[in-house]
Amino acid sequence: MAQGARPERVGEELRQALAELLAREVHDPGLGFVTITRVRVSPDLQIARVSYTSFGDDKARTDTAKALGRATPFLRRAIGQRMRLRRVPELTFHFDESVENQAKIEKILLELEEERRSRKGSEENPPNLPNPPNKKDRP
Repeated sequence: MAQGARPERVGEELRQALAELLAREVHDPGLGFVTITRVRVSPDLQIARVSYTSFGDDKARTDTAKALGRATPFLRRAIGQRMRLRRVPELTFHFDESVENQAKIEKILLELEEERRSRKGSEENPPNLPNPPNKKDRP
């Protein structure tokens, strides 16, 4: 059984190695612009769950997923050569939707802020109503 923070350290080292390998050594045309967001390694260091994001529509996303599936054996071999592990973890790739959800939330917040600003502006000068009299104008 792994002790302490070793799975997290191995996961971070795997993330860096995978990002470098995907950028420099994997030449699959189906592989789009991929960013490795996180790697979670099981406590026994046997399984690595790799979360990634990619640009593009649903077709590009499925093409990237297929390309990562084809590249998995190569990536495991390359990681085995780079890292000093007794056994190279089994890699499973999963699309990270948190970045996409974060962008949606940010867009909603910006729309709400814009709506709030437009309401505030319309409340200051309501249409078809005369300006209220000043205290000086009162008898």
